[in-house]
Amino acid sequence: MRVVGHWPILMPMAVIEFELVRTIKAPIHDVFARLADIGGYADWMPRKGSILRNTQQTSPGDPALGTTYLDDTRFGPTPGEIVEFDAPHSLVFHWWDSSKSGKVKTEGWPGDSLERADDNTTLVRHHAKMHANGIFRLAAPILRRIAVKERTATVDALKASFES
Repeated sequence: MRVVGHWPILMPMAVIEFELVRTIKAPIHDVFARLADIGGYADWMPRKGSILRNTQQTSPGDPALGTTYLDDTRFGPTPGEIVEFDAPHSLVFHWWDSSKSGKVKTEGWPGDSLERADDNTTLVRHHAKMHANGIFRLAAPILRRIAVKERTATVDALKASFES
């Protein structure tokens, strides 16, 4: 909270941001293809320790910029779309959770930057950013813990899917 004069100014949102880095023993094109294949998430996403139950692509065609999807989570359905698609180097999603009146309560931008380390190794930098709006900004510390746990489980499952 900022104070101007004697009056507190409430900030409209809280920003949560962090990065996770993993080295995966797989070619960059294969890692990117797995991340972009929304329909294939059930094959490798973590079953335990995740809020995600299922993901389905809701727009036709192969995943690309603008592709939409719906996550079924412990907290309810969460729509999203691909907002950056630069094969095989970067992929960013945007999801949002809205109230019944249509106000966005929380939204996030999980994404991956991939670098070729060698022919069979890829460096994955997973960047996650989340906005908690209105009253939900007060829950930012809890939301951060949930997000870090969820994104860590996801990147670890991605790595395990190639190396197990």
